Amino acid sequence: MADLPDADLEVLTAVASGTHHDPHNVLGPHLLDGPWTVVRALRPLADEVVVTTSGSGGDTEVSATHQGAGVWAAVVPAAEDPDGSRHAPDYRIRTRSGTATWTSDDPYRFLPTLGAVDLHLIGEGRHEQLWQVLGANLHRYPSASGDIAGVAFAVWAPNARGVRLVGDHNGWGGTHPMRSLGATGVWELFVPDVGPGLRYKFEILGADGIWRAKADPLAKATELPPATASVVTASAHEWHDDAWLTARATTDPHSGPLSVYEVHLGSWRQGLGYRELAEQLTAYVTEQGFTHVELLPVAEHPYGGSWGYQVTSYYAPTARFGSPDDFRHLVDTLHAAGIGVILDWVPAHFPRDEFALARFDGTPLYEHPDPERGEQQDWGTLIFDFGRREVRNFLVANATYWFEEFHVDALRVDAVASMLYLDYSRKEGEWTPNVHGGRENLEAIAFIQEANATAYRRTPGVMMIAEESTAFPQVTGPTSGGGLGFGLKWNMGWMNDTLRYLAEDPYNRRYHHGELTFSMVYAYTEQFVLPISHDEVVHGKGSLLRKMPGDRWQQLAGVRSFLAYQWTHPGKQLLFMGCEFAQDSEWSESDGLRWDLLGDAGHAGVQHLVRDLNALYRATPALWELDFDPAGFEWLEADDADHNVLAYVRRSRSGDPVVVVVNFAGVPHEGYRLPLPSIPRATPAAPAEASTGPGDRSGDQESPAAENPVWREALNTDATVYGGSGVGNMGRVQAEPIPHHGRSWSAEIRVPPLGALILTPAASPEH
Repeated sequence: MADLPDADLEVLTAVASGTHHDPHNVLGPHLLDGPWTVVRALRPLADEVVVTTSGSGGDTEVSATHQGAGVWAAVVPAAEDPDGSRHAPDYRIRTRSGTATWTSDDPYRFLPTLGAVDLHLIGEGRHEQLWQVLGANLHRYPSASGDIAGVAFAVWAPNARGVRLVGDHNGWGGTHPMRSLGATGVWELFVPDVGPGLRYKFEILGADGIWRAKADPLAKATELPPATASVVTASAHEWHDDAWLTARATTDPHSGPLSVYEVHLGSWRQGLGYRELAEQLTAYVTEQGFTHVELLPVAEHPYGGSWGYQVTSYYAPTARFGSPDDFRHLVDTLHAAGIGVILDWVPAHFPRDEFALARFDGTPLYEHPDPERGEQQDWGTLIFDFGRREVRNFLVANATYWFEEFHVDALRVDAVASMLYLDYSRKEGEWTPNVHGGRENLEAIAFIQEANATAYRRTPGVMMIAEESTAFPQVTGPTSGGGLGFGLKWNMGWMNDTLRYLAEDPYNRRYHHGELTFSMVYAYTEQFVLPISHDEVVHGKGSLLRKMPGDRWQQLAGVRSFLAYQWTHPGKQLLFMGCEFAQDSEWSESDGLRWDLLGDAGHAGVQHLVRDLNALYRATPALWELDFDPAGFEWLEADDADHNVLAYVRRSRSGDPVVVVVNFAGVPHEGYRLPLPSIPRATPAAPAEASTGPGDRSGDQESPAAENPVWREALNTDATVYGGSGVGNMGRVQAEPIPHHGRSWSAEIRVPPLGALILTPAASPEH
C-alpha cells in the first residue's frame, strides 16, 4: 500500500469553505505512482470514513484519514485495463457520524457534464437550448457496475469567488462545492443518486465576500411560494398533439381566425389546478368558440398580486397550480380541443428579490449595471442587460423553451415600449442617448429581433405578439428589413380611442366620431390585435360594463354593440375573462369572476352573443382573411356623426362581402338608408385572378351582380335572445337599385338602439 500523500491545509480549507475554483482537483480520485489511487472526500462532520472499491478481486475497504478541514483521504488500488493502462476504481464512500452510517457515491469522480461545444456556445451567447445544459438536468454515466444516474447542476456566475450546491441531499450544508469551467463563468457539479423532487439552491460567494443563497435561474420547477427553493424535475408527460403540431407548422396563424380569451389562471375559477383547468377551462372556451386562450404569465413569481409580471424563475411554470407536467397536460388538452395557447412573456424587467436574479453573483449580472438603464422606476424592478450576450442568450433560449418544451403556440411580449426607449418613463437628465444620439435602446432592439427571428426559425407556425404602446415603426416588419420581427402587435390606439368614445354619453358622441374612424387611417401600418385586456378592467378603470353610460340595460346594450364592432373591425381580437358576460365589477385576482351574474338574463345574453359572434367569425373568412390588407375593408358610412352610425364592408379573398352597421346612439333609426355593395353572382368560368379585387369599389359596375339582392341579418346584437329590445329587419334586408353614397344599391333598414347588425348575402335572391 502506498503512503498517503501530504496535502496543503490551505488548499483543503479553500475546498471545504467553497472558495477553491476546482474542488475536483483535490477531491475525488487521483492516480499515484504505481498501482494506487488516492481518494479524498469532504465529510466535515464525520467520525469515520471508509472507501470501498469494487473490482474483479472483490470489494476492498480502506479506512480514510482526516487530513484537515473536514477532508478525508485513503489510498486504494487503481483499476487496470487489459492493455495495462490504469484508471480510478469504481468506489463508494461509507460515512459514520455519531450513530448514523450511510454509503454514498462520490460527485467528485465524474467528468464535466458540459462539453466543449456547449461551453463555446454559451460563451458566444448562442446556445439556443440553454436549458439542456444549465440548471438541473438528469444525467447518466456508464460504469463497470451499470449506469450511474444523478443530476447535473450547472450555473452561470462569472464573478463568483466560489459556488456551493446546497439542498435536501446534503442537509442544506456546504459539502458540495462546484467547479469552475473556465472563462465562460459556468460552475458545474454532477451529484449521483439524486433525482426529481430534490430541492436545492446555489450558494454564491461574491467578490464582496458575502455568501448568497440563490434560486437556480434555469430551474424547471420550484417550491410552492412563498418558499423559494428550486426543485429538480423531469417530464414523464406523453404528448398527444402531434397532429396539432404538424398542422401548425404548415399554416400561417397570422392570416387565420384569431379570437383570444385572456385568462388569469388563479382567479378564472378559484381553487383549480392545471389539471382541473384542463377540463373546465377547455370545455368553457370550446363552448364559447374562442380560437385561443392567452394566459397571464405562468412563469414562477413570488408575489401573486403581481399577476405573474414579476418573474423570478423564467423556466418554471408556477407551482401554485401543479407540476410542470400538469401544465403540459393543460396545453395538451387545449390542443386536443382545437384551442391554441398564448403565454404572456416578461423579458422587459425582473424583481429585486434577493433569492433570485438580482445581483446574482454579487454584481449586476443579469441587470444592466448603469441605473439609468438597469432600473425600472415605475415598477421598482430591474432591467436586463440586453447587450450582454449571455443575458440575451438566457432570454432567447427561454422563448424557445416554452415553444419546444411546452408546445405553446405564441408568446405575447409584455411592455415592449419600456425596452425600446432609453427615456421610457424618465425625465430629462435621467437618461443618456445611444451612440447615435437617439433615444432608442439599440441593444434591446437587437435582442427583440433575435428572439423573434429565432422563434419563427426554430418553431414554424408559432406567433410572437407585441404589447407595444407607441408608434415605433415596423414592429411587425421583418427583421431582414430592419423591423422588430413580431407577427402581431396590440393596437393600443384603437383600444384607447374606442373606450374613450364609449365613455361619452350617446348624445355627445357625435362630437367624438373621429375617434372611431381614426383607427382605419393606420389600420394597415402593422398587423394588429384589438385588445380589451386585464389592464383595462383594474386599478379604478372599472369593468367594461361600467365604462358604458346609462342605466343597466343601456350598459349591457353598449357592451353588445361594442363587441360586435370589435369582432368585425380589421384585426384580430382579444377579450379578458369576465368581459364575455359583462362582469359589472372590476376584476380582482383575489375575488375571482362573478359567475353568479349568469343567473341574470342580461348578462347571460352577452355571453350568448359572444358565443354566436365567435361562431359567425370563424365561419366567415371575410372577417379575418384580409385583416392586414386594405382590400378587405370598405367604408359604407364613415361620416354619420349625427346618428352615431358606422357602416362598412368586410371582404374575403374571393370577394364575398359582409356588411356591418353599428349604432352607438341610444335610439333606433327607422328608415335608415344604407348604401350596399353589389353581391357578386357566381361565375364559375371566370379565373380567380381575373377578379378586379375585393377592395375595388368599381366592382359594383364591373362584377356581375345578383338581381334584387337579398341580405340575411346574420346577427343582431339587439335580438331578444341577447337581452335586447328586438328592433331589427325580420331577418332579411332587400336591396334596391337606388344609388346612395356612390353605390348602385341601397336599402332602407331599421337600426337598433346601441346595436349592431351583421349582414351576409342570402343564398339566393328568393331566400
